[in-house]
Formats: sequence, C-alpha cells, structure tokens
Amino acid sequence: MAEPVLALAHLSKSFGALKVTDDVSLDLRPGEVHALIGPNGAGKTTLIHQIAGTIRPDGGTLRFRGRDIGAMSVAARARLGLARSFQVSSLVLEFSALRNVMLAVQARQGSSFHFFKRVMSDAALTEPAMAMLARVGLEKRASVAAAELSHGERRKLEIAIALALRPHAFLLDEPMAGMGPEGSKELTRFLDRLRTEAPILLVEHDMDAVFALADRISVLVYGRIIAGGKPAEIRKSAEVRKAYLGEAS
Repeated sequence: MAEPVLALAHLSKSFGALKVTDDVSLDLRPGEVHALIGPNGAGKTTLIHQIAGTIRPDGGTLRFRGRDIGAMSVAARARLGLARSFQVSSLVLEFSALRNVMLAVQARQGSSFHFFKRVMSDAALTEPAMAMLARVGLEKRASVAAAELSHGERRKLEIAIALALRPHAFLLDEPMAGMGPEGSKELTRFLDRLRTEAPILLVEHDMDAVFALADRISVLVYGRIIAGGKPAEIRKSAEVRKAYLGEAS
C-alpha cells in the first residue's frame, strides 16, 4: 500500500472546556477521495483549519508528504503542495477571474505584483492562469470580476486557484454548498477527475456527492471519529445512522 500523502495522528484541540478535536487519526492516500462527514458542530471545519495551519492543535502530529508540518505556517504548507478551498469564499471579489488565478501563479513563482499593467502582460503568469481557468471551464469568463460570477462559477474559480499551486493534496470544505442539483452533479463529475491530479480530503454535507465520490469515509461526531471505512460499510453502520443520518438503530 502506498504511503499516505497526509497523515493525522491523535490530533486534539480544545477551546476552553469545549473539546472540538478528540484524538483524531486519519490519512489521505494517493489518488483517493477521503470524505469527512458529520452533523453541524461536529468539528469538521476546525479540523480542516488545523491541517491547513490556521489553527494549531493542542496535541498530536500532522505529516504531509513524509514531513512533520505541525510547526509550519499556512504559506509554508501551501508551498509544500497543500491546497485548500474554503467553506466561505476567499476570492478577491473586485479582481477578475484571471487576476485571482494569477495571484496563485505569482505566489508559486515568487514574482511581483508591484506593477499591475506589466504583470497583466506577462505571459509567464497569464498563460498558466488561463490554462487553469480552461481546466475548470471558465476561460470565457476570465475578464469577469469574481463578484459577478455565479456561486457555482466561484467554486470553480477557487479550484482553479488551487490547481495553479500545483498541489499534492486538496482540502475541499463543502464545495457543493449553495449549489443546485445540476451544479452539484457537474462539480461531482469534475472532482472525480480531479483526484487523478492529487488526492482530496472532502468535507461535504451533500450525501449524494459523498457516496458518489468517496473511496473512504470518516464520520466525525462531537470532535471524535466514530466510524471509518468504505462507503458501503458506512451506509450499514447503525451508529452512523443514529448519530448522523437521524435514523433509529
């Protein structure tokens, strides 16, 4: 079995008396979608924050591509290839779709944005940014401000930005949120192809998308993993149905 790209071991985090991450261990393997599900307030987004580096855990270890990243900054983790899309959009809304992606290309290349006109004519930035927009089907919307894009288009733009960083793993926090059925189906098809680029740790409430995409599922309730395994195993779990799906055991 291939070594995990990302591995969490015995992670813990408390805010005062509230334990939001309780001895969590899970991993993400090459080529897979590992879904993290659970009811509202289970601690899923807080766990993603700890992996991304915006929140520091109280205990446990985080390893990415064989390296301990527990003390690394958000930027250092991103440079190592950990790409995140947010539950709440983090786009620069007044910038065009193209310029949003160019920021990610610039961050990867270490070039400067001091002279905007010069940068916008720099093929070393515009060409890879346009290529990423084409990957997600937004090349014809390149000049449109992010504020004017639809909700689904903004989600695609966030993924284009993540792709521009040439990631080794994706952290996707509720990418289907706010989408209609057709938008969710389209994004599900795209994410299914995206796993060949890099494995995906997926936080999602859309169970149709989860069971269509996931190779493995971990179920988080009150900060603790109560079940983990293949989708068929999770469907059969009485504990999961009771704690998350709202069914009687």
